[in-house]
Amino acid sequence: MNTDGVVMLAREGLQVAVLLCAPALGAGLLVGLIVSLFQAVTQMQDQTLSFIPKMVAAAAALWVFGPWMLGIGVRFTRHAMLLIMELGR
Repeated sequence: MNTDGVVMLAREGLQVAVLLCAPALGAGLLVGLIVSLFQAVTQMQDQTLSFIPKMVAAAAALWVFGPWMLGIGVRFTRHAMLLIMELGR
């Protein structure tokens, strides 16, 4: 494997990392925005009020998108292992 192959593998790894983080981070961002708007409207400034809904939303996103995320991770790992095996030849 030459330098181009290593750069390609690193780029694919970063893309997979972004794809795997996106569902949980997106759900947490959306719920955080909604809770912040609720706190601004009601003038409640409790810091713990926003933590639990974000955690529940992230867990729900992982539960819903878990099989899809696992498939992406497995495909990338297989691809990386095949490239590493080619390096040994």
